[in-house]
Amino acid sequence: MASNRGYSHPRRFISRRQSILTVALFTTLAFVSSIFLLLYGFAPKEDDILKDDTRLEEPLQSQSAQQQVSDENLWGASRSHGLHPCIKPTVRHKAAQGSDHYITVRSNGGLNQMRTGISDMVAVAFIMNATLVIPQLDKRSFWQDTSTFSDIFDELHFITTLQADVRIVKALPKELESLPRARKHFTSWSGMGYYEEMTRLWKDYQVIHVAKSDSRLANNDLPLDIQRLRCRALYHALRFSPSIESLGKKLVERLRSQGGRYIALHLRYEKDMLSFTGCTYGLTEAESEELRIMRENTNHWKVKKINSTEQRVGGFCPLTPKEMGIFLESLGYPPITTIYIASGEIYGAEARLSELKSRFPNIISKEALATAEELEPFANHGSQTAALDYIISIESNVFVPSHSGNMARAVEGHRRFLGHRRTINPDRKGLVELFDKLESGKLKLGSSFSRLVQEMHKNRQGAPRKRYGPLPGIKGRARLRTEESFYENPFPECICRSNKAF
Repeated sequence: MASNRGYSHPRRFISRRQSILTVALFTTLAFVSSIFLLLYGFAPKEDDILKDDTRLEEPLQSQSAQQQVSDENLWGASRSHGLHPCIKPTVRHKAAQGSDHYITVRSNGGLNQMRTGISDMVAVAFIMNATLVIPQLDKRSFWQDTSTFSDIFDELHFITTLQADVRIVKALPKELESLPRARKHFTSWSGMGYYEEMTRLWKDYQVIHVAKSDSRLANNDLPLDIQRLRCRALYHALRFSPSIESLGKKLVERLRSQGGRYIALHLRYEKDMLSFTGCTYGLTEAESEELRIMRENTNHWKVKKINSTEQRVGGFCPLTPKEMGIFLESLGYPPITTIYIASGEIYGAEARLSELKSRFPNIISKEALATAEELEPFANHGSQTAALDYIISIESNVFVPSHSGNMARAVEGHRRFLGHRRTINPDRKGLVELFDKLESGKLKLGSSFSRLVQEMHKNRQGAPRKRYGPLPGIKGRARLRTEESFYENPFPECICRSNKAF
């Protein structure tokens, strides 16, 4: 038999080769697994970032937030679910009968406080079967605006549009001017029963003078025809004067010609707003003191001592220009977005506005959009320039208020009425928590931060919903103050469904 020395058996060779391959494969897998664990196994999850403030988010990637949000989700109107405006009276509605009883009104507040107040007074005149005299506008408030009703509104259109509902006259008849009048401060948020009781005044007076017009009617539990009359008054009858309407439409066209789409940003960062709310975050000591003195010297502002930190943490302060820039960027809007500033003079002027412009350079004001000659007739008339802002805000692709004041509420309600146009309401309390973590270094701008902001606001963009009722736990008339305003969301009375589906 031939010797096997120097010759390897085939089976032994195959086994040894398999062993070598097995070792090599194992070694390769172990190396790859180590790399995978190194790269991914210890990466913090979003929940970990929130629980462990020592972790930092990833640096901001160029346009990372924008890439995650679709164009439709940034600019498109909310789904209307078959809803449409409905303000025609029902078959039960009684036409105006005419009356020799008159109501005179002194409207109070800024433009939108007066607009909603006048709409309430139209309904009150109907309930009390009275003739409404064209209201006098507020000339004594902070704005010191001398504008008359016809300077701001189309007076003839107002009278004729409502002639089937309420008799409206330009002035009190001469023979009644010298007669004594019942001077009333109607109770806020009152219902039908209250005003039906007030008709007893007609036994002794032919004229009732209403000293304040804002919030005189309840938000809820009124007959459907009364609610629809309020909508007819606000959305159809109270049209702005021809000069305001004309310039407003021109400015909208100019905005669209520059960028096609635009955001109307109601940046409530004026001096009076900051003083009234006591919000001094980010201001110098000198600026804070200036605002305190202004608040002390304004007699009709009842609250004088305000804790600025508590106001901000509670979500009661307007967001700053810098915070609004971070907010819009985190929602996914690109730097090229055109933003119209719908507001008065920003406190701190360009120094503060530059913190917004650093993220969104295409910032436009009415002063930049219109010529000096076009704006000259509106100079020193804050309510008229506010009307221009209102028109531009209503027609914008997206409306974003930095604070929930009278204009913000009125614009939101009007945009809901017109088809639930995209209106983004910042969650100021929630955002302040995130902004404070950014400032302390516990969070950093990036895709995770953007996801947090987007998730926080996915249900705050003007989608159809019913009005919010009073906050729980509050009793008596105080609960009425906490209800969502009828004019902020006129659904379901003035916005109807085409079918049962919603």
